[in-house]
Amino acid sequence: MIVIAHLSDIHIGATPESVGRAASVMRYLEDLPGDLDAVLVTGDIADHGSATEYEQAAKLLTSRHPVLVGPGNHDHRAEFRRVLLGEPPAPGPVNQVLRTANAVYAMCDSSIPGENPGDLEEETLDWLEGVLDGTDLPVFVAFHHPPVPLHSPPVDGIRLHRPERLADLLAARPNVPAVLVGHAHTPAATTFAGRPLLVAAGVVSTLKLPWEGGTSFETCVDHDLPPLVAFHVLDDEGRMTTHYRVVR
Repeated sequence: MIVIAHLSDIHIGATPESVGRAASVMRYLEDLPGDLDAVLVTGDIADHGSATEYEQAAKLLTSRHPVLVGPGNHDHRAEFRRVLLGEPPAPGPVNQVLRTANAVYAMCDSSIPGENPGDLEEETLDWLEGVLDGTDLPVFVAFHHPPVPLHSPPVDGIRLHRPERLADLLAARPNVPAVLVGHAHTPAATTFAGRPLLVAAGVVSTLKLPWEGGTSFETCVDHDLPPLVAFHVLDDEGRMTTHYRVVR
């Protein structure tokens, strides 16, 4: 059995409470009696993409569990690389892979520098194809922007563009148990390319849905609801189960 913790959208620097909310989630994971195969953070690590925000995030996201952190539309590739990864600044997509004894985690960069919608560049898709074909282990594909509508108008307008090639890659490869994304600031589950599409809640805030009164960014952002973390479980029969936990 593989157990993954999945969080997203910590937006360090967005609010005075952003650091404390992220710290509470990471403290909860650190205090678990059991081990996790991986902790995945699917984007919007910094709110303004500054070095100071990434320095805070680096301290917060240190864990006894293996951690893989990807960029979102609020992140800045050069500073993300320099501060979080210890790599020279570069403008290209920040694609990373984490390999454990039980699974492979492919964190794709779906950001478009300077824009809010997402896209997977050809370089990223070529890289992902190599990761998928390079192992017989389960490969969890993760990135920031949902590739399908989630019925949240503010988010649906800035979701992933051009998901067709990604869908083709996944459809031809049975070793992908699920696709994991963020961006929506609401826990959700649907399907994409015949696989579970599992959406992490936003740590910094929650976006209310239209039937809750959330029809625009001005009306949907709720900073009072507590942060959530998702636990994705892949059992020995290949079945995915997701549990969401409120972190007080």
